[in-house]
Amino acid sequence: MTDTAVDFQAIKDKQRAGWETGDYPRVGNTLQLIAELLVEAADVRAGQRVLDVACGQGNAALAAARRFADATGVDYATNLLAQGRERATAEHLPVTFTEGDAEKLPLPDASFDLVLSTVGVMFAPDHQRAADELVRVTAPGGKIALASWTPSGMVGQLFKTVSTWAPPPAGVKPPTLWGTEEHLAELFGDQVEWVGLTKREYVFRYHSLNHFSEWFRQFYGPITKLAGTLSDADLVQFAADLAEVPKAFNSADDGTVAGHAEYLEAVGIRR
Repeated sequence: MTDTAVDFQAIKDKQRAGWETGDYPRVGNTLQLIAELLVEAADVRAGQRVLDVACGQGNAALAAARRFADATGVDYATNLLAQGRERATAEHLPVTFTEGDAEKLPLPDASFDLVLSTVGVMFAPDHQRAADELVRVTAPGGKIALASWTPSGMVGQLFKTVSTWAPPPAGVKPPTLWGTEEHLAELFGDQVEWVGLTKREYVFRYHSLNHFSEWFRQFYGPITKLAGTLSDADLVQFAADLAEVPKAFNSADDGTVAGHAEYLEAVGIRR
């Protein structure tokens, strides 16, 4: 049940300001492989109507369009949509990018054969409303396919580190809950039959631990915005804290980073 005492609109306004800070596609574009694997897991077909929710710079929408699907991406961060359009133009892909809120999609009921989200919709503060919207716009018999970071994985640990510097708003559930089978069952109930639930790893590759920290502070909008509020002394400590995150997940032994980040790939049929 949604906690009506939580001002989700104020939270989303703050989130949007975060995503519009920095240059998230510098991070997000490196995650393209997650989208390619997701559309394959969902068995996307040419001509299908495909929606990428909280699309950012369009990774999943572009992946679907490469397979000749009729692809649309929706996000509330206009700077990310602009970069999605640039990418689609550069690749000669006919993708439609639309401004919209994942918790109130500006799209008709049952209008898509496949609804995707790669580490996007998980950040909607009202989890239940976002899940309900995914179901609403998916045609019966269509598919919902999600890729979400897990709580115990490297990105989950990154978020925990960030939360020690900027605690999340009261009443808002962690986004990484979307990376658990239990939470998906709670959100979607009997509206979706999950036919594929697979733990995968994405490998973050950087020159060094400090390079990882620097890249996220420069380009990952919410972290960039937080870093801009810190004193010089706190910024040094924050940078060091971020550099610690990949250590436990790093398989490289040459001073570089090959950080293994677990995520849940979920594919379901909308009943």
